[in-house]
Amino acid sequence: MNKMALEGITVADFGQAWAGPHFGRTLADMGARVIKIESQRRMDAARGLPPWPKDVMPTPNNSGMYNCFNRNKLGVTVNLTTPRGVELAKEIITISDVMVENFSRGVMKKNGLDYDSVKEFNSGIIYVALTAFGSDGPYKNYVMYGRPQNYISGLSQITGYPESAPHPINISWGDPVAAQHAAFATLSALHYRKMAGKGQYIGLSQWEGLICITPENIMDYTLNRQVRMRQGNRHEFMAPHNAYRCGGRDLEWVTIAVETDEQWQALIKVMGNPEWANDEKYSDALSRWKNQEEMDKHIEAWTLKHTDYEVTRMLQKVGVAAFPTLSNRGLTEDPHLNERGFFVKMDHPDPDMDGKKYDGILWKMSKTPGKVHSRAPFPGEHNNYVFGELLGMSQDEINKLTEEKVLY
Repeated sequence: MNKMALEGITVADFGQAWAGPHFGRTLADMGARVIKIESQRRMDAARGLPPWPKDVMPTPNNSGMYNCFNRNKLGVTVNLTTPRGVELAKEIITISDVMVENFSRGVMKKNGLDYDSVKEFNSGIIYVALTAFGSDGPYKNYVMYGRPQNYISGLSQITGYPESAPHPINISWGDPVAAQHAAFATLSALHYRKMAGKGQYIGLSQWEGLICITPENIMDYTLNRQVRMRQGNRHEFMAPHNAYRCGGRDLEWVTIAVETDEQWQALIKVMGNPEWANDEKYSDALSRWKNQEEMDKHIEAWTLKHTDYEVTRMLQKVGVAAFPTLSNRGLTEDPHLNERGFFVKMDHPDPDMDGKKYDGILWKMSKTPGKVHSRAPFPGEHNNYVFGELLGMSQDEINKLTEEKVLY
């Protein structure tokens, strides 16, 4: 069996909720040994977040969000409110190559686990801090949660319809974006350490990471001094360019985007060359763009006669970009994703969680493929292994620390 790319790398994962745990999962998927550090006093916040199995009492172990972001990890419980707990955390960091945390600024320093403190006993550590605003600047101490980052990034300002307020995306999009940026930065830092023998601090602002995914928004102002506003599904020059209702078992939608006159003629032919398409107002790209509201009504009258996948197949066959706007059910049932093996199923002791689908390994590597090999850990599930086998503590000492609620 091929080795995974990050075998031999150990990560001390102090992550909470999404950004930190997602970063840890990304490295764990590629073979890193990731040790998730939490406590009964302060469990990972994701354990208390939905979704949970329907009609089942929520527990710390049956959150879909927690199980998604913490697979492939070892789980330990360390009470950082005790001096001995802090020392144990330091012992884990000592055997680690990478450390990640996404607490508010100052939390880790209070525990003596900030970068300046950590590098004193592990000079080679790659210390990753996923803060909301970064480690400096006038906003560095501001409190921020995931979803409001969509608003401050400029993304919500351009999302929605012209007459509506800025529209939320309803997920904490800054978290996974920051996690992926941080994973790349960490690989770069590990490469540097291999050459120079030195660790370093990686400070990443989740806010700035989210800004980077809308470059056209920034450039439109820096180039043109133009403030972008909401335009729904419209495009600057492509028309049709919208989501259209379809027939089917539920309220289904399909997206259609036409760039050229050739694609327009192909669309019209598939639609049966309707009489309305001969109108002068649809004769060229600019005319169609100017009259797209009326044009969209005609197109939707046709899409309503078909399912989303029927429209997709007919239009893709003639080179027109079209695809369903998939719901969560649509995604998990999609034949392409399932045939490629994108989804994986994990065994779980809880029958309500056992065998459920999760997103799999995003990239497929021919020589060093990643792997989903274990479910997310229960609180402290690997205390004996980490503190006993990895750190050399006796079982009596582990039991004593458990009784004293240091391993708690």
